[in-house]
Amino acid sequence: MKIEVLDTTLRDGEQTPGISLNAAKKLRIATKLDEIGVNAIEAGSAVTSEGERDAIKLITSQGLNAEIVSFARTLIKDVDYCLECDVDAVNVVVPTSDLHLKYKLGKSQDEMIEDAVEVVEYAKAHGLKVEVAAEDSTRTDLEYLRRMYKAVIAAGADRICPCDTVGMLTPLKSFKFYQSFTDLGVPVSAHCHNDFGLAVANTLSGITAGAKEAHLTVNGLGERAGNASLEETVVSLNTLYDEYETNIKLDQLYDTS
Repeated sequence: MKIEVLDTTLRDGEQTPGISLNAAKKLRIATKLDEIGVNAIEAGSAVTSEGERDAIKLITSQGLNAEIVSFARTLIKDVDYCLECDVDAVNVVVPTSDLHLKYKLGKSQDEMIEDAVEVVEYAKAHGLKVEVAAEDSTRTDLEYLRRMYKAVIAAGADRICPCDTVGMLTPLKSFKFYQSFTDLGVPVSAHCHNDFGLAVANTLSGITAGAKEAHLTVNGLGERAGNASLEETVVSLNTLYDEYETNIKLDQLYDTS
């Protein structure tokens, strides 16, 4: 079975303390990621700044084989900025835990679903592929999470990504968690953080549970303790698991030229 790789080094990875990438550096990284066979590159967050948009536009102008993605909140203006950058897809991030809804947004569960559906419909109407990432999924009521995902899938979402935003999973919990969404009719992505050093193990467990895509970063870069490592996850899938493979060219994975 082929597992897709979405690399988020240029967005989540850039949240590593001390890391700041200009447009030229982002283009160099994106080009190399494309060369090694990454399926999708999250090039940044278009709403962040004019400089960020310039970097994303530079990447989208290169005609790379990889799908180019931008982060977006559940706001129409975020999607408009993504459209300005000519990306192929948006990663719509929907806060779902009670903690995020109450203290970050001041919204109810139903209000959050309405916002998510509106943005998904808008993005699809403008020709974008849409992945919906539920932020802080692993501290969210599972039935609410499934209800939200059913609503955005009905609105046209192409992929769903329940995120272990603060690294709360263990490998066994990860298997059960990601398996909970494989019946919803669209591909599931695994997005795991490394707060307890389990991001790669949890990603691999999510894949064995039925996730079809992994969100990864070069060298496991990312905020706090980082994300699941591209190198470790891909080599593990291609070496330790007979039933899985990726498009990543292993002979080029560690080529730093």
